Amino acid sequence: MDSIVLIVFVTFKVLVFGTGMFYAIKWHYDRGQKEKKMDKRAVLRAGGQVAAVFMLALLGMGLFTFFITRMTGLSLTLP
Repeated sequence: MDSIVLIVFVTFKVLVFGTGMFYAIKWHYDRGQKEKKMDKRAVLRAGGQVAAVFMLALLGMGLFTFFITRMTGLSLTLP
């Protein structure tokens, strides 16, 4: 009984993810054909914005973690 459930779930997972990947790749390929000429500056600007947002989120999460550990009294000293 256990192996049958495992086989059914793994098969379902492979079919769902395979179908999703196929349509995702197809959508991106079709979209790329429409927008063949993308401005290089726009791509660099978007990449810079993503990197800046990521760094701000990383800094915010670090500060949040630091303050939560200080409030709860956890030791932050290194050995």
